[in-house]
Amino acid sequence: MHGRPIKIRGEALPYPAVCAPLVARGADALVEECKTVAAKKPDLIEWRVDFFDAIGDARATVETALRIKAAANGLPLLFTRRNAREGGEPIALAEEQVVDIYRAVCANGAADMIDFEMNNDPTHVAAVRDYARASKMPLVLSFHDFEGTPMVDDIVAMFKHAHTLGADIAKIAVMPQSNDDVFALLAATSRASRELPIPLVSMAMGAIGAVTRGNGWLFGSAMTFAVGASSSAPGQMPIEDVRAAIAANRRKQ
Repeated sequence: MHGRPIKIRGEALPYPAVCAPLVARGADALVEECKTVAAKKPDLIEWRVDFFDAIGDARATVETALRIKAAANGLPLLFTRRNAREGGEPIALAEEQVVDIYRAVCANGAADMIDFEMNNDPTHVAAVRDYARASKMPLVLSFHDFEGTPMVDDIVAMFKHAHTLGADIAKIAVMPQSNDDVFALLAATSRASRELPIPLVSMAMGAIGAVTRGNGWLFGSAMTFAVGASSSAPGQMPIEDVRAAIAANRRKQ
């Protein structure tokens, strides 16, 4: 093992955990998408709620999250609103309303883990962190760069910033423009995984970065995202391909 596994309610997920996103826009469609994805046996499911047509209704969001959990056949649910600045769907909500949705999800036990961007307003980050802690849900603090790849030292610093803010898991995704960018992400993940006491998640997006989807765990990334039904980011590969890459590397260990 090259990094720390993610734990949910004291139970460690497989290392690396394979997470599949849900991106349907309606509640019934999400339940059906969840059933399709769960049948492919990822280790957890992510609901990208920024795709949800009724995201402005906190009650409907909580009810739909609970329906997804019921359809997930026991798989943990990661709840994520990705903001538009970092690659998410544009939504007509103020950030205070988004934070209130996180409060409702946490208070109702409607997810098992939540993701929030570390560069959001510090008061919002602190509020979401407190909601997560009160509900004993691990908090992923994340950063996504869809334009390029920061330098190694800068990526390490972002991992450390997430930890300082109270993250249980720190996640960084970048868009490489060259193989050197991929190497930079992997080097930063390897270094940060030795220097920090929390699990890390990293990936390079797009075609150049696809190699990190099945191999990032070798450098300390505790989770990878794979397509069960639909992709939520450039470069995601089918669950079957990701599992095959992980298995091939395990045989070489």
